[in-house]
Amino acid sequence: MRVAVIGASGRMGRQVSAAVEAAEDLELGARIDLGDDLDALADADVAVVFSVPDVVLEHTLACIRYGVHAVVGTTGWTQEHLDVVRAALAERASGTAGSAASDVGVLVAPNFALGAVLLMRFAALAAPHYESVEVVELHHPDKVDAPSGTARHTAHVIAAARAGAGLGPTPDATSTALDGARGADVEGVRVHAVRLRGLVAHEEVYFGGPGELLTIRHDSFDRASFMPGVLLGVRQVATRPGLTVGLENYLDPKA
Repeated sequence: MRVAVIGASGRMGRQVSAAVEAAEDLELGARIDLGDDLDALADADVAVVFSVPDVVLEHTLACIRYGVHAVVGTTGWTQEHLDVVRAALAERASGTAGSAASDVGVLVAPNFALGAVLLMRFAALAAPHYESVEVVELHHPDKVDAPSGTARHTAHVIAAARAGAGLGPTPDATSTALDGARGADVEGVRVHAVRLRGLVAHEEVYFGGPGELLTIRHDSFDRASFMPGVLLGVRQVATRPGLTVGLENYLDPKA
């Protein structure tokens, strides 16, 4: 399987390139950066996309045009941009884009660390059983988006689980506050972002109930922690046509 890397000179791109080269069943193809000719994608089976948020949609759509499966780790996706990807995949599959029917798969994953994916699963299991919940994410100060895509995705998962259990809003008597003091509101779940030199990627979810606190935490101390999930996505994306959001959808549901 020939794997192209978009955003190849970035921190994650360099790590992905090394991981692909070290994998016996994969071959490293084109290494593409901002401004490079995307025609090099034509020789790839799968592209791993870690470009900057401003161009990630453009790069993902290019993969679809070339019939190349895409594993996308850039965060900052909006629902509108995901809908554009869905429409492009549907157009290609219908043949109206000037190509034969396609089974291109696109995986957009807020986090590729398997521990982070499991944290989300555990949080969804816990969410219906606690009155209160808050999310804290901690990253290095070079990160351009806040809160992180992982934290937003975690909050969405928690909110869905709470809604499914018929829970109402979490209690909060705050009536006055400085701007941002209570964090971002993601579907009723408060999400706080910390930026400190020395950190890589960390997340905590706090669940509170009468007389108890449950804390779920995951720490990535090195970007190497993301590589098993990236390679899992590369190896499976061709078997998942259409758009998939979240690496958890690639894990054995009984795991």
